[in-house]
Amino acid sequence: MGKVWFVGAGPGDPELITVKGRRLLKGAGAILYAGSLVDQAATLYAPAGCVIRDSKDMTLEEIAAWLIDQARRHEAVVRLQTGDPTLYGALIEMVQPLDAAGVEIGVVPGVSSAMAAAAAATESLTLPEVTQTVILTRIADRTPMPDGESLRELALHHCTLCLFLSITLLHKVKEELLAAGWSVDAPVLVVHKASWPGEEKLIRGTLADIRDKCRAEKVASQAMIIVSPALGARQWPELKRSKLYDASFTHRFRKGVKAAQ
Repeated sequence: MGKVWFVGAGPGDPELITVKGRRLLKGAGAILYAGSLVDQAATLYAPAGCVIRDSKDMTLEEIAAWLIDQARRHEAVVRLQTGDPTLYGALIEMVQPLDAAGVEIGVVPGVSSAMAAAAAATESLTLPEVTQTVILTRIADRTPMPDGESLRELALHHCTLCLFLSITLLHKVKEELLAAGWSVDAPVLVVHKASWPGEEKLIRGTLADIRDKCRAEKVASQAMIIVSPALGARQWPELKRSKLYDASFTHRFRKGVKAAQ
């Protein structure tokens, strides 16, 4: 029985896959990739003769059966997933049948679209004395949210919010954040297909107008929504600087020097 690797393909750019992920693809006997989300270019790392299958039309049971069958035939099998497998990746649902079948598994992390979106826009998700917390979440739709995790409750923290799987629900995002005390002028960043060569779109707006701007750009899928008090800091005239790089700040690698009076 071979080993099944769950590999994060990253947000879309095939060069953003990890070195380990690429090595595993190059040595795989079979690859099952999420074709509805993962750019097929990522499978270009596959060796000649590799069995390659798109999972976009498969059920969970069919995915598990395919992985188990291929593990009986090959030493290394890769399940290639968008972003990071541990975040909205149905990882445990796929691992449990493999555990029951005695198939060894491994997980390789990937770059999340939240980080890729911030990078695309040259934004920082945290800033000293502005926000030091990032919440990765989604708004409730067909999948309900657990108690205490509604967007309204999470938004009460007024920190950075990275919203997955919510682009068609921007009207609800606005409603929930306003109810949590956010201003209608709060800045919002939407990045469609972050890092995808030739397909990435950046849309900036506010809670008041971001929905209309996304509609004008025909963005209705595969988009990350970031709402944060740190958005736009690149243009701020003054910033609270990090203590780590402050000349007067002492840490184990450098002794601080007080400024002359």
